[in-house]
Amino acid sequence: MACRAKNPAFGILIIAFLFISAVSYGAEYANPQLLVTPADIEKNKEKWVVIDCRDDKAYAAGHIPGAINLGGACGKALRDTTLRIKKTGDLEKLLGEAGISIDNPVVVYADAKLITSATVAFWVLEYLGHNNVHFLNGGIESWQETGKPLEKTAQKLPASNFKAAVVKSRIATTEEVVKIAKGEIKDINIIDSRTEKENKGADVRALRGGHIPNTTANVSHLKTYDVQTGKIHTMDELDKLFDKLDKNKRTIAYCQTGTRSTLTYMELRLMGFKDPVNYDDSWIIYGSNVDCPVANENWYDFVKMNEMMKTVEELKKDIEELKKR
Repeated sequence: MACRAKNPAFGILIIAFLFISAVSYGAEYANPQLLVTPADIEKNKEKWVVIDCRDDKAYAAGHIPGAINLGGACGKALRDTTLRIKKTGDLEKLLGEAGISIDNPVVVYADAKLITSATVAFWVLEYLGHNNVHFLNGGIESWQETGKPLEKTAQKLPASNFKAAVVKSRIATTEEVVKIAKGEIKDINIIDSRTEKENKGADVRALRGGHIPNTTANVSHLKTYDVQTGKIHTMDELDKLFDKLDKNKRTIAYCQTGTRSTLTYMELRLMGFKDPVNYDDSWIIYGSNVDCPVANENWYDFVKMNEMMKTVEELKKDIEELKKR
């Protein structure tokens, strides 16, 4: 029986379908289980502890039913007054009193504006050894978009015993970073999660502006998610942003206070980096230590700032005078 001639148009259609399918779905995150949806929360509400990482006022105004709050925004509650991570014992006490144990699956969320408050909690919990932490992609906005209700009654869980199993590799010290900056430690990725202006030293927020020498890439955290919806970019989009980096290397993220870089840390986990790390001291400590080498060094202009403060004070007086009239 003779074979029928192939229809070339059919072959083209198949190729086009495969191409469109690839574009539509794109690459999958290496660790997709880290991101959850409102439906996932509803499905597991009896098993998961949900933490609202916004401040107490936002929590009181309306939160996901059953969600708890740690007495304020997680970005502050889990860190001391200098925005450094609290001592392990203090964190164990705080989390235990909130009803969290290291065995409880946990979901953290905030809103689009406070997304890094939720990722601070994500990183802190993973640093403490919790291996079942999830992030609500899109935060409370994604919950409301589905038409699901909010509640205003504060939730209080029975106290638990949180016993940390600290993973020291998930935090970078200034000592380690200085050695990388000096070239004494090699083959490590360093990501600056700050803005381009901060990286170049044009926006000075410590004693000095600039960046850590041997920084591999400057990827502002604002480029990694939709700032309107709070949803993390796709794997394809993240891969383009971090394409210079070897996922098998130790990869340290830093910013100004180690806050924005926790978002980068979570995204590195999503992408499958083998050894993601947050530099908690970050630029506020590094840039103010004159013994630390700096690239694009630019010193803080105290004279200019004092002049600006005088101008502000004069404007305040003028406003007060206008109010009296």
